[in-house]
Amino acid sequence: MQGGQLAGQPILVLPEGAQRVLGRDAQRTNIAVAYAVAQAVRSTLGPKGMDKMLVDEMGDIVITNDGATILQEMHVEHPAAKMMVEIAKTQDDEVGDGTTTAVVLAGELLKKALELLDQDIHASTIINGYKNAAEKAIEYLNQTSSPITIKDLETLEKIASVSMGSKTVGAGAVKDLLAKIVIKAVTQVAQQADGKYVIDKDYIKLEKKQGGGVGQTSLINGVLIDKEVVHPGMPKKVENAKIALVDAALEIEKTETDARINITSPEQMTAFLEQEERMLKEMVEKVTNSGCNVLFCQKGIDDVAQHYLAKKGILAARRVKKSDMEKLVRATGGRIVTTLGDLSDKDLGYAGLVEERKIGGEQMVFVEKCKEPKSVTIFVRGGTEHVIDEAERAVIDGIGAVSSAIDEGKYVVGGGSIEMELAMRLRKYAVEVGGREQLAIQAFAEAIEVIPRSLAESCGLDTIDTLVELRVKHEKGEKTIGIKVHESKIGDLKAAGVIEPMKIKKQAIQSASEATEMILRIDDIIASRSRGPAMPPGGPGGAGGMGEME
Repeated sequence: MQGGQLAGQPILVLPEGAQRVLGRDAQRTNIAVAYAVAQAVRSTLGPKGMDKMLVDEMGDIVITNDGATILQEMHVEHPAAKMMVEIAKTQDDEVGDGTTTAVVLAGELLKKALELLDQDIHASTIINGYKNAAEKAIEYLNQTSSPITIKDLETLEKIASVSMGSKTVGAGAVKDLLAKIVIKAVTQVAQQADGKYVIDKDYIKLEKKQGGGVGQTSLINGVLIDKEVVHPGMPKKVENAKIALVDAALEIEKTETDARINITSPEQMTAFLEQEERMLKEMVEKVTNSGCNVLFCQKGIDDVAQHYLAKKGILAARRVKKSDMEKLVRATGGRIVTTLGDLSDKDLGYAGLVEERKIGGEQMVFVEKCKEPKSVTIFVRGGTEHVIDEAERAVIDGIGAVSSAIDEGKYVVGGGSIEMELAMRLRKYAVEVGGREQLAIQAFAEAIEVIPRSLAESCGLDTIDTLVELRVKHEKGEKTIGIKVHESKIGDLKAAGVIEPMKIKKQAIQSASEATEMILRIDDIIASRSRGPAMPPGGPGGAGGMGEME
């Protein structure tokens, strides 16, 4: 790129091969790419959404309906597309559900912005209008939401059901079973702090094993550890277990520095081995003196130590993950001990049953029947690997939705009804604002309607007729009218029990509008061409091959 001439000499500003896209072209390129990404996931929205099959370079297959998973597996190259992936990631981390909604909304906001840019409305005006509209939308969300607490189990169950409804596994009786499991798990790990319930999702462990059907998924009131009992002579089942959690090796430590031991006679050799055995025996004595009958060790257990533990009738597992040890602390009430000398009966945890079972051809240790476990495990089953993965994603979405509902304490009616209500109110607000900004606010209102429009499309309804009918109903004050996707008609969704946490909608609007504002601010793209094309092929305005993804 040349930056002009000085005394007849061209001045080179950028390295050779660098590409630069300026002004309106840069905006068009970014919007086209981001919109193409949104279109790729749009068809997955709602309970009748379609799935995507993604195949990576290694030939591994992912079949999913989950927006965040699709975008992560897609390996997009263009920087604007990467920003769309970030929206999904933020939504996933923050709320755990509603990723497709957030991305589709961002795509639609950008498409509407492009229409305004073509009418010679400046990007700054659009950004201001969008900012105002997003703030107003969140204000209206608060006004139309209903309160919910951790005690409203029936309502929470509906929320869990709706969040899982879009996944392949979330149908009929299986969905209800998974919803009940999720509710039990979340309410079990919830802790009260300053009058509010705090839910740490990390303490709900998900363990999955192939075999059986998704309907055999179960909740374990305790922790499932993917390890086997270390010695065949140990008991495989211990009732009323007193559990020692040890973060120390039951092995003879090797010396830090290089040391050499000279043994010159068989007697010395025997004495040396006996001493080693004595030390290991002492270690086991320290464990047994505490009164425990189950041992979970974060580090290794020597073969000799295993033998002595087996003789004492102690069930032991070694090399247990740190995260599992922390979950055991919360489930059993025990304490992790780092030196064996400190182990006493006060450090022991309790579980009604510790048992090794063979699941799907592998041994696993179940720690169950804990009194008041603050850590639980959801054991996901399924016929094939892909089914299990999708079931796991459904459960994660359910946990996210229920946690968000309890956290924020508010829910809204789903099925496109809340979006129609927001759109109607924003249109009225746009008129009050006046000026050019009102066009941006109206565009925001139209963009929000992409959710009911997509739902109508996925169940075979005529989108224009449906939207017109919904607008009429909402103008008459029927706030909870939306699309009954399963029945392919419009109706009262509050009565049908289609409800979602307000936090999902709030986060989707926030992240979609912020990302849109950021993309709209860009009027110059400078890309070095060191490795591969950073710009989309086909030049500005082209979706860089992303358009073919549908």
